[in-house]
Amino acid sequence: MSLLYKAQTRFLFHAHIKIKISVFYEDRLFDVLFGILEEIDRKYNSYQPGSYIDRINKHAGHFVEVDGETIRLLRRVISLSDRLDGDFDPTIMPLIRLWGFYRENQRTVPSREEIGRVKPLINYKNIIIEGNRVRIGEGQEIITGSFIKAYAVDCLTDRMEKLGINDAIINAGGSTIRAINNEGHPFWEIIVREPVDDSILFRLNIGNQCYSTSSQAKTFVEIGGRRYGHILDPKSGYSSANKEVGIVSENCLMGDILSTGLYNQTAGGFLEKMEFLSSFYPIEGFMIDENDNKVFTKGFNQYIKGEK
Repeated sequence: MSLLYKAQTRFLFHAHIKIKISVFYEDRLFDVLFGILEEIDRKYNSYQPGSYIDRINKHAGHFVEVDGETIRLLRRVISLSDRLDGDFDPTIMPLIRLWGFYRENQRTVPSREEIGRVKPLINYKNIIIEGNRVRIGEGQEIITGSFIKAYAVDCLTDRMEKLGINDAIINAGGSTIRAINNEGHPFWEIIVREPVDDSILFRLNIGNQCYSTSSQAKTFVEIGGRRYGHILDPKSGYSSANKEVGIVSENCLMGDILSTGLYNQTAGGFLEKMEFLSSFYPIEGFMIDENDNKVFTKGFNQYIKGEK
């Protein structure tokens, strides 16, 4: 007997979020599930005026009282930044602004001098946590865009488990996909697309896992006829020319941060970092570098449909 599902899509975190559940649940359950995401968006999204992160940013240089969830979230992000040796840095917002991602015109490639002036502001170790208070350095700004959506999906997944929902899938803008499975439906099939022409790269079977992907294909600035992607290297200050990174993990927050933090690696560096990180987390992944070379971790093929 084929399984029957229904879905709703709503716009949150600057992305279309689609939740698919069994057809036997009442439609009003969608309001409950999307309400969980909306609360995370309101409280912890740096783009939302009045959120805890927004308050921290607006009072840079001074301590700000926050709730316990903000503390736990920031500690996890800092811990993952440590694991990535600073290749992921949540304080990269001043550099993103320098590159013109929030300007409609007058974009130019920043000079080395301009990047050099901004880079001292990019340092997650200047996020100071004391009790229930947080302070960042003057001129610093935390951006949650690379992880808050994934964190919200993790929170939603936990709530769905408590509600007894054990067969569902959450697609958060295509870059974060969380599969929830039971014995009768052990995995969901998802499509991974080529970053340039959007053709099918392969299909993955994932069960009770998250697939996270980072790509420059849709978010970029064009300067002098050349595209510069939004994923910037916090150490060099420049945009990576790589094409795509995909990570299979058990936690969306971790998967999204890793796919962003590893984006600036060479193909060889990506595999080395993944091998190191796999001693801490159950993860597999792949990269398409700037020359279209595709590299895969040793266990990634187990998820590709048709591979063994």
